[in-house]
Amino acid sequence: MGDKPKEEIKRAMVVVAHADDAEFVCSGTVAKWCSEGVDVVYVICTDGSKGSDNPDMTSNKLSKIRREEQSKAGSILGLKCVEFLGYEDSVLQPTIELRRDIAREIRRHKPDVLVCMYPMRNLKSGNGGHPDHIASGEAALSAVFPTARDRLTFPDLLESGLEPHKVSEVWIMGHPDPNLWIDVTPHILTAAKALSQHVSQLGGKIDDDVVRLLKNSRRSTAFGKGLNYAEAFRRLVYEERLVQIGIFESADN
Repeated sequence: MGDKPKEEIKRAMVVVAHADDAEFVCSGTVAKWCSEGVDVVYVICTDGSKGSDNPDMTSNKLSKIRREEQSKAGSILGLKCVEFLGYEDSVLQPTIELRRDIAREIRRHKPDVLVCMYPMRNLKSGNGGHPDHIASGEAALSAVFPTARDRLTFPDLLESGLEPHKVSEVWIMGHPDPNLWIDVTPHILTAAKALSQHVSQLGGKIDDDVVRLLKNSRRSTAFGKGLNYAEAFRRLVYEERLVQIGIFESADN
């Protein structure tokens, strides 16, 4: 359902607010990419230091636990690496500093496709959306266009040897109007195993519970698309957008 041929994607980046965000939403797509030889990098914006209701837990301890959990999940998926930006959990804002830090990772790793979170509140969802998710999505989109592209923005990045990079596509997770469905059927168990590493966030769920959770979610997304299990995104193709407003001529013309 609109899969982009793997030979056109050599490098991908996933920008999320917290360790576990990607596993909950797009780990099947990531497992698929990694199995096809795509270099996939995670960028985790926050330190994950607030997500616990255990009265004996501390922020420093939780941050270390969640970093370890994310690293284990990344190893299962086959990630190239995980970059931890270390912003404080639960108070993330789409600041110019966050935008610069994401742009730095884009210039460093040069993804063809960047996956990010939906940058708005969805009032039709159960909780309306986590503010950190919204902030990470807005900062990621702003980092892609125009920050990572423009030479004269953040000259310190140039001085560090990080040349501008143009991301070809952005795939937005959690968008209420997706236009791309990825078949993750062959990778659903790998995705579940990766999610199972986030023990601190799963409320005591065991591996079978996680498999059931992920299958139910992906089956619902695949409904009506002729697939067993799928993940959905809103796909933005930047050159196509320029064609549509008349800056470039379409190759078909």
